[in-house]
Amino acid sequence: MKDSRFRSVVKGLTWRVIASGTTMSVAYFLTGDMHIVMATGAIDVVAKLLFYYGHERLWGRVAWGRAAMPVGKKNQKKR
Repeated sequence: MKDSRFRSVVKGLTWRVIASGTTMSVAYFLTGDMHIVMATGAIDVVAKLLFYYGHERLWGRVAWGRAAMPVGKKNQKKR
């Protein structure tokens, strides 16, 4: 089974909302400065989204740990 590029992007976006919220909360707790919080959040979103997408696509090429699909299912188009 292989994830589509679109699925990888959507997974990356939803995770970024959660992870960036966490990073920004920690930045606020440590500094109390909203300017630092916003700058940290902006950098965090862009950098980690790109790294996550690349990570997902690379893992998509690794067969280790995947179960084989039944023979009749391999050639069917996704709906």
